[in-house]
Amino acid sequence: MQIAILGLGYVGAVSAACLAQLGHRVIGVDRDPHKVESIRGARSPFYEPGLDELVATNVAAGRLSATCSTAEALREAEIAFICVGTPSAKNGDISLEQLRRVVEDVVACDRHKPLIVAIRSTIFPGTCDDVILPAIREGGHIRVVANPEFMREGAAVRDFMEPSLVVIGGTDHGATETVASVYRPLGINPCLVSLRTAEMIKYACNAFHAVKVSFANEIGAMSDELGVDGLEVMETLCRDNRLNISAAYLRPGFAFGGSCLPKDLRALMHRAKHRDLRVPLLESTLASNDEHLRRGVASVLDSKAERIGVIGLAFKQNTDDVRESPVVHLLEQLVGKGRDVRVYDPHVELSDIYGSNRNFVLNAIPHIGRLMHALDDVLGWAQELVVAQNSSAELAARIRASGLPVIDLVRTMRGPTGACDG
Repeated sequence: MQIAILGLGYVGAVSAACLAQLGHRVIGVDRDPHKVESIRGARSPFYEPGLDELVATNVAAGRLSATCSTAEALREAEIAFICVGTPSAKNGDISLEQLRRVVEDVVACDRHKPLIVAIRSTIFPGTCDDVILPAIREGGHIRVVANPEFMREGAAVRDFMEPSLVVIGGTDHGATETVASVYRPLGINPCLVSLRTAEMIKYACNAFHAVKVSFANEIGAMSDELGVDGLEVMETLCRDNRLNISAAYLRPGFAFGGSCLPKDLRALMHRAKHRDLRVPLLESTLASNDEHLRRGVASVLDSKAERIGVIGLAFKQNTDDVRESPVVHLLEQLVGKGRDVRVYDPHVELSDIYGSNRNFVLNAIPHIGRLMHALDDVLGWAQELVVAQNSSAELAARIRASGLPVIDLVRTMRGPTGACDG
């Protein structure tokens, strides 16, 4: 394909050289003459392992060139990748100054042949809809997609050529498929998602990476205080790729509960406090969980329904353990606000639970027995359902068949999105 790269900074220069290596004809554009002359001279504008060689190879092959003119770069381009910086503003927000300027340059070219504008720059969700599309006045000849980059400095060439994730978001299926075809030589199946999902995934990835670094450092600091080898702890933790280094727990849903997570976090915080050790990430975890629980309760209390059926009582699916279940707190709030509630849980029989499990729920809701009902009774009585626990396929089908409005706190009714299936 004929590709223009708008911005020859870190992301742009690496993307340009790698796309040329894949066989595309690439022309980069930048206002900085030094960057342009570097590419023309078959050199990288900055040091990045393997980049000099790629630039030299593809300039010599005639697949890579550079210019200071946006109009020249766009003259034959089928796709224009915008790769300009979005640095932090003083208030912590991102600055869109460079992005707006480049978009204005694209519009000023006033070319009437089809063009796909693919945004590689890191932008906050809604930027394409609220900033770029109005400026471009998307029509028959210009279409916009979001194509965030996932490259680490020092390993950028390898990250591009051996990607673990390629994301393309947009509303025009033809445009997203065309951009996906650019990456076909890499042998990866791109995730085709919505425009805002593509914008958000970049932030989600970077936030997760930051959380992982901070988590490892806090566990390491606490291990040092306790005379434990923190490296050995984390290396052993990483051996578990079913629960620890995996997709486990990484699905938005309801708050966590149960007999382990809250208790063990409180114990860690207690011991850290007694050693005058601050571990802000771990300290904030219970507070974050409480805030998420508050949001869930508020969404149910906003309902105008007089009769509310709650699906689930235990702290998670396939158990009868109600200890520190967020659903118990939800029921406390609903009952306290005078709401008429009935509850169904396929595995909770009050006559069968005992000990601390039974004591927890009875102390919180002494009359819980009057709230528990069979599924048919709940579905036939309720005006609205609150799904507070992941459900089996059979139970989910019964809920759908009821035709009742649903507040899905665990998103169990949505199922997988299939974003990366095709």
